[in-house]
Amino acid sequence: MDINAQTRFCGVIGNPVEHSLSPAIHNAAFQKLGLNFVYLAWRVESIGDAIKGLRALGNFRGASVTIPHKVGVMPFLDEIEPTARYIGAINTVVAENGMLTGSNTDATGALRALREGGAPLKGESAIMLGSGGAARAIAFALATESGIRRLHLLGIEEKERLTLAADLRTKTPVNVVDAYLDEAVLKQVLPEARALIHCTPVGMAPKTGKSCVPASLLHRELTVMDIVYNPRETQLLKDAKAAGCRTIAGLEMFLHQAAAQFELWTGRPAPIDVMRGVLESRFS
Repeated sequence: MDINAQTRFCGVIGNPVEHSLSPAIHNAAFQKLGLNFVYLAWRVESIGDAIKGLRALGNFRGASVTIPHKVGVMPFLDEIEPTARYIGAINTVVAENGMLTGSNTDATGALRALREGGAPLKGESAIMLGSGGAARAIAFALATESGIRRLHLLGIEEKERLTLAADLRTKTPVNVVDAYLDEAVLKQVLPEARALIHCTPVGMAPKTGKSCVPASLLHRELTVMDIVYNPRETQLLKDAKAAGCRTIAGLEMFLHQAAAQFELWTGRPAPIDVMRGVLESRFS
């Protein structure tokens, strides 16, 4: 597909973005359907300036928003979809008739990945590591749609963690326990947990080879999902596999949330087989 004056463009906004596979999968999907779209990667420090610049460009169709801008971008948009406002974070921007709307596809993508991966959720206790934008989305999905009994919210950013915990307690029926993320707390809560969802940047570049969870604390009854997808098998997932845990790679959540983004931008069903194929080829 030739790039010309009619080409619509999308991209990923974050810092860092060098590791992102979003350009590869979205451009392959655009090409598969013969759409005059292109997808780029933008390393952004000042989110307000970035949105102002994109708003001024007529062919801008939308963006993926990743760490650290999923919450900070919201004041610069015209509208926030109700579900995303409820969560308090967005990962998708759609440009339509001069209006920028924020949505969140992280929640549905994560829940679908957990269910398809066989994670025991209903009536069980789950642990979430991290309290940033993706964690907010997944926490609300777990609290409202999965049927879990208790959610342990562990993180190192106190204000962020306390805010998320308070929001979950006031807006959802789930029993929320929050605490600082350290080995002593993990030793206390991991034995009864049946699902562990890792939502911090630990494990991705430049922190590959690192994990928030000591390998000795993992147990066979645990399903472990790491939303870090590059590298495909993080240190946490390696340790979990060695401990006999069921594991779910971040690639699964990434695939499903990206397909939902594609459909918002194009109005066409996403060619999931093509998108999965690109992801698989990058890690073969």
